[in-house]
Amino acid sequence: MAYNQHNDPYNQHHNAQYSHLNVAPEYPPGTAYATPQEYDQQWDSKSAKSIGSSQYHGSQAHLNPQYEMSQVSLHGGAPPVPTMNYGAYQPDYPPQPRPGMLQDMGSGYSMAREKLMKRRSVRQVELRDGNLVLDFQAPSHIVPKGMTDVEEMTKMRYTAATCDPDDFMRRKYTLRPYLYGRRTELFIVMTMYNEDEVLFVKTMNAVIKNIAHLCGRTRSKMWGPEGWKKIVVCVVSDGRNKVNKRTLQVLTLMGCFQEGVMKDEVGGKDVTAHIFEFTTNVIVTDTGEVSPGSCPVQVLFCLKEQNKKKLNSHRWFFNAFGPLIKPNVCVLLDVGTKPTGTSIYELWKCFDKHKGVGGACGEICVDTGRGCSLLLTSPLAASQNFEYKMSNILDKPLESVFGYISVLPGAFSAYRYKALQNGPDGKGPLASYFKGETMHGGGADGAGLFERNMYLAEDRILCFEIVTKKREGWTLKYVKSAKASTDVPTSIPEFISQRRRWLNGSLFASFHSTIFFWRIWTSGQNPIRMFILQIEFIYNAVQLFFTWTSLANFYLAFFFLVSSATNASGKNNAFNFLSASAGKDVFEIFLNLYIALIFVTTVCSLGNRPQGSKWIYALSMILFGLCNAITLWCAGYTVYLNVPHTVNGWEDFPHLVATNKALQEIVISLAATYGLYFVASFMHFEPWHMFTSFIQYMFLLPSYVNILMMYAMCNLHDVTWGTKGDNGAAKDLGGAKKIKGDDGKEVMEVEVPTAREDVDRLWAASRSSLKIKPPEEKEHRDAATKQADHDRNSRTNVVLAWIGTNMIMIIVFTSTAFLNWVNKHVETTQGSDFNPYLSFLFIALAGLSAIRFVCSALYLVFRLFGF
Repeated sequence: MAYNQHNDPYNQHHNAQYSHLNVAPEYPPGTAYATPQEYDQQWDSKSAKSIGSSQYHGSQAHLNPQYEMSQVSLHGGAPPVPTMNYGAYQPDYPPQPRPGMLQDMGSGYSMAREKLMKRRSVRQVELRDGNLVLDFQAPSHIVPKGMTDVEEMTKMRYTAATCDPDDFMRRKYTLRPYLYGRRTELFIVMTMYNEDEVLFVKTMNAVIKNIAHLCGRTRSKMWGPEGWKKIVVCVVSDGRNKVNKRTLQVLTLMGCFQEGVMKDEVGGKDVTAHIFEFTTNVIVTDTGEVSPGSCPVQVLFCLKEQNKKKLNSHRWFFNAFGPLIKPNVCVLLDVGTKPTGTSIYELWKCFDKHKGVGGACGEICVDTGRGCSLLLTSPLAASQNFEYKMSNILDKPLESVFGYISVLPGAFSAYRYKALQNGPDGKGPLASYFKGETMHGGGADGAGLFERNMYLAEDRILCFEIVTKKREGWTLKYVKSAKASTDVPTSIPEFISQRRRWLNGSLFASFHSTIFFWRIWTSGQNPIRMFILQIEFIYNAVQLFFTWTSLANFYLAFFFLVSSATNASGKNNAFNFLSASAGKDVFEIFLNLYIALIFVTTVCSLGNRPQGSKWIYALSMILFGLCNAITLWCAGYTVYLNVPHTVNGWEDFPHLVATNKALQEIVISLAATYGLYFVASFMHFEPWHMFTSFIQYMFLLPSYVNILMMYAMCNLHDVTWGTKGDNGAAKDLGGAKKIKGDDGKEVMEVEVPTAREDVDRLWAASRSSLKIKPPEEKEHRDAATKQADHDRNSRTNVVLAWIGTNMIMIIVFTSTAFLNWVNKHVETTQGSDFNPYLSFLFIALAGLSAIRFVCSALYLVFRLFGF
């Protein structure tokens, strides 16, 4: 059934409040308008006022056959003369341009844009509660049949915001869903910086597919054919000078953006954000193909004037638009992340089913390319694929069972809007979340290095604040059925830079949550949940200890496993196939290599950017991988020496394990770690990563500890996201000036495009431009930002404490005095001793892995019964 605006009670409510924005008179559907030729005859070109450097002539007024007056009044312009009914323009798909429209398209998009800018007209408009709000005709190509009288689908609304996001509602700005009085159930935000049209289309079309799925649920009380009215998609772009121009062309084809309408100041006030609103009915590909969608989609496009980072984009979403939209559930997406066709519904269903859930996340998967080609061509991507998968199989289910997920990934997560709100005192989840926005420029408000690093992981802070929010008892859940794929770094410099931010943020945020664990006691959780959460905080504290000492733990495991398997003689030597004494030589070579690699990594991390030392880092990763291969070979050979080599020897296997200490420690540790990986993966019916990515992950595992941790700790003073802010305004759009109107009232004088032919021409040029792929641009490095001496000194102190702790552990547990004490007091069945700390390490890691496995199994049981 076609949507009829006049039968919609929400639009009746809207018409009463919104019609006064139209300065020009509205004509009802079916009114007869003059043809372009008749309009030319009645237009007196002599009375046309000068517009910029050109004159507005009748020959330029050849508008669409269904001529409609602009939403702003002409300077002396003649209204259309109702002489004959010329009919509504209802193009078929694919849209066919009118004859002559594309005759000058050979010059491309830039020529069409230049013509539109030159043909703009000066208009007088009344302000809406002191704000500049304009409506413009949408390109005729995307207006669906039967919808020519529906305002939100035929006219794009532009708002020039001149305030901070927190003052948006206070300054009486409005949005269409608010004016229509619609109830918004889902508010979806897509944040982007300079992502190209391929990534944007990938995410946008996935969102449209999800909305179509919701509209297709005809038996649902919430959703159904009119379900699109309960969903608003908000695209926030971080900086007008940073946004990808081809992405803007895609938005132009959707009807959500138009060139020539933006202003950089209104009445002497700088514009902070350009807001476009349109209900689109089309789907656009990255090559410019346009096809009709299965349902309308309300799109809100916010193009920020300056680049102020992702946190500021989310502040526009939550603090500016949220109070007007008042959604039930907010979904966060990064452009480049592609949710599956039902993922958004699965997330929403979790909130609808469990009223105590304050936040939820789905499963983030690595986009492995067509036929998993990326796993075969990039070991770095394969290792990340394994890491993501095991996190989704073991870590996220464990935290979901406890009720507190330490981080809901910003790339794809959802929050209950009510759970995010601050208290009467202004403190709460959103206040804490946005606190980091003012810290990263230079330590505002006296914030120290610890706090600023902590707010690099602002999503972790948000999760902690929701669960510990006073007297509300919110929990966080993992929704396995909600899947989304994302791109991962495939170059070493990009990978190291990304993990620097993640590791530093997560480390200090973990310290914060561990120190303030007592806040769970005032969160309003029931006693059972509070006890379970207390266990989780203890578990997280143990994990934090192993994270802090990971450098020493990895070295000690390498040292003792390799030394025990190479110091022996004869057949007990792991390298006896080379020579009887080859083991000691191999041990000395790789031990010195390991120490040298740590030294090289430290020097590069303190002085160089990853982009400048990528070959050193690449070589270090390869050599660390060889060291790990030697470690695993020695561990495997030690197990081989300690197991029976005959069938009869296996008859009393329990006794064998109970009496052989070396076998206990190594076998139990390996089985509890890598064995559980296999079992848990098969238990979740997702074993493929064990065969496609396990080897790559094991080879790069030492680099995760030694290189990534070393670089992160040595760059604690860098509390940025790796991009520079655009703190200036370009001032290239023109402004809106206050003048006295003909009736003596104060109005705004603006220069805007009015001819629909120009809008259609630019639409067609955008479509043509997208069909031609642009040449690849080389990345230009920005000059390194100078940091304050205080930050560098603080960084040095933390690095010294971290390295000092790990070095003391290494010196103590590898010292001759300690080893002699072990040889004197501890005996093994082999005569070659295992270090007690290594035994502790094996048992502790096995215990942690067992907890993860049990909770992963419990998650599947709870999910089976709908808990």
